[in-house]
Amino acid sequence: MTVLARLAALVAATAPGRTALVAVDGVDGSGKTTLADGLAAAVTSRTVSRLSVDDFLRPEEERYRRGRDSPEGCYRDSHDLAALRRTLRRRAGDAVVVVDGVFLLRPELDVEWDLTVHLQVPDEEVLRRALVRDGPDAAPRYRSRYLPAQRLYEAECRPADRADVLLDNTDPQAPVVLRWP
Repeated sequence: MTVLARLAALVAATAPGRTALVAVDGVDGSGKTTLADGLAAAVTSRTVSRLSVDDFLRPEEERYRRGRDSPEGCYRDSHDLAALRRTLRRRAGDAVVVVDGVFLLRPELDVEWDLTVHLQVPDEEVLRRALVRDGPDAAPRYRSRYLPAQRLYEAECRPADRADVLLDNTDPQAPVVLRWP
C-alpha cells in the first residue's frame, strides 16, 4: 500500500460523523499542494473539499509592511488566520476538508485540526524545485524570506514534533514515513 493510500485511509477514518479538518504543512516547494490534491482525490468514502492557506493572503501592504525580504513578515503577516479559522469552523456533516499551506501547525490554528501532516524536504531540494517552478529569480527570495521564515516557524512551533504524520518528501514519488499515529 502506498503512503498516499495509507494516508487516505487514515483521513477517511478521522472524525467520523462530522467534518474532519486535515492540515498538510511544509515549506514552500515541499509538495504540500500536490499531496493535498492527491489525498483529496484518494478519499472516496466521504465528501472532500480543498482549501489552501494562500486563499487567505492579506493585502500586499500588510504582507510586506516589514519589507519584501523580511522572514518575520512572511511568517507573521502573510495570512489572515482569523478568516481561515472562520472558514474552517463552517463544518457540515460527514465530510473532510484538506488544507495545504505553510505555517499551519502554529498555535493560532492548533485547535482546528483533526489530523496534521508535516512534509520535510532539504533546503537544497526546495531551492531546486523553486527554480523549476518559479524561475531563476526565485532563489534570492527563498534564501532571504521563505527559508528563514520557516526557521522562525520551526523554532517557535516545532511542527515536525507536533504533526500526527511526518513525511520526508524529498522524493514525492516515494515519500518516507518518519512518524505515523
